[in-house]
Amino acid sequence: QVQLAESGGGVVQAGGSLTLSCVASGSGRIFSTYALGWFRQAPGKDREFVAAISWSPGNTYYADSVKGRFAIWRDNAKNSVYLRMNSLKPEDTAVYYCAADLTGPGQIRAGAYNYGMNVWGEGTLVTVSS
Repeated sequence: QVQLAESGGGVVQAGGSLTLSCVASGSGRIFSTYALGWFRQAPGKDREFVAAISWSPGNTYYADSVKGRFAIWRDNAKNSVYLRMNSLKPEDTAVYYCAADLTGPGQIRAGAYNYGMNVWGEGTLVTVSS
């Protein structure tokens, strides 16, 4: 079973930057073969999609609200996926979750519920102060 663990959350001022990391561990499907994503849940709101990356060559997809400000990439040698967040806004405040699609073809399944993601980390809190 694959487990995901996020890190890198914290408090940052508006306009600042932060990089989140997520490392996969455990047995199961090889890391380099599945799609990965980041989601977030703000207080009192539903969880929402942020970004996703395919298995190879690492095609990416972003929510409109973060396009141009956030970047997702993966390092298959380290079993890790990252989310660089620039120009942060108070409305980016949320718990950020790393997710993996362990049953899909490796491409981003934008039409699927939760983009097909079926394994989730426990989240890391990002607070953007104004």
